[in-house]
Amino acid sequence: MKTILLVEDSPVTQRILSLILEKNGFTVISAFNGLEALEALDQISVELVLCDVGMPEMDGLTLLKRLRADEHYKFLPVIMLTASGQDEDRIAARAEGANYFLTKPSSSKELLDTVNQVLDLCTV
Repeated sequence: MKTILLVEDSPVTQRILSLILEKNGFTVISAFNGLEALEALDQISVELVLCDVGMPEMDGLTLLKRLRADEHYKFLPVIMLTASGQDEDRIAARAEGANYFLTKPSSSKELLDTVNQVLDLCTV
């Protein structure tokens, strides 16, 4: 069973995404911002990070920069999520090393297809 770190500041969105992922065989660890995500990563190994862009404390792009600068997490697959869908967010996420970018809301199928595709491509 693969473990996903879900970093999302909206409790409702976090719960919906967790339910979708868990119903499809994933273990989900949740964090409400980038700082909580870094703390979680210190305690548990994950195969993928699913991360919102806009969050308090530490946003998703800052978290992504921190992950890519750390040798331990440099190649950890990261899918970025945002409600805005703005090209600037996509460009910034790609520039920082995101593996994929999804606009919220996404269908359950699109979310699962993307997660599985990124996991398949990033498995060594």
